[in-house]
Amino acid sequence: MSNTPPPSVEPGTELSRIARPLRLSEEVSGDLQRRIAAGEIKPGERLPTEKALGEAFGVSRAVVREAIARLKADGLIETRQGSGAYVVETPKTINLRLWQGAGPELVELRDIFELRAMVEGAVAELAAQRRDATDLRIMAEHLQAMDDALANGSDGTEADDNFHIAMARATRNSYVSRLVEFLGRHFSDSRKMSWRGTDSAQALPQEAQREHRALFEAISRGNAESARRCALDHLRGAAGRLGIQLAFDLDRKSLP
Repeated sequence: MSNTPPPSVEPGTELSRIARPLRLSEEVSGDLQRRIAAGEIKPGERLPTEKALGEAFGVSRAVVREAIARLKADGLIETRQGSGAYVVETPKTINLRLWQGAGPELVELRDIFELRAMVEGAVAELAAQRRDATDLRIMAEHLQAMDDALANGSDGTEADDNFHIAMARATRNSYVSRLVEFLGRHFSDSRKMSWRGTDSAQALPQEAQREHRALFEAISRGNAESARRCALDHLRGAAGRLGIQLAFDLDRKSLP
């Protein structure tokens, strides 16, 4: 690979960025990671020099060094004394950061909603079969917190996150619960978009809350199939309010 700096990234859609402050190094490492994933920078190739990268991104060499350190910690690159930084032939770790930089590209956001649909549909189904009175009480409390956020116009993302975590705990599977808590830190940003809306004002948290309540009622009744369906309907609705149509093959009833 030559030392030619990478071209600047043009935002592709109105969803190219979300309002979330990030360190400059995160933006740089995220852009480089996307280029590596897309094959623009191939395994074994050397990255441009710190000076070239700094000029390309309009940041200091210290920011570039921090970005390189992040990629190295993720196992995506390796540094060679006196030679520079290279993309590893085989990544040493699995990177589960769901997006990098200032915000998700549209295709990334669609993939995140698909992942949420697969995870949350199964979680809702199992929660409906295993929940007890305590689980339902805790979920109801988080639903009320979201109602309160709607009433006073505040951000209900935290209560939204807690509702889904409580649903995962109702599965009585500690690994499911831990997985949802781990992923929830990343899913939270896609939920936040529904609460804060977009520039086109398509996101309506009132609709999301109606979907949450339908999901809660299905779990309360112990209707596993209805709970799974409500979870998928909620994800389709949340994605649709952001201009994203999820594939119908996520629904097992649409499969042959």
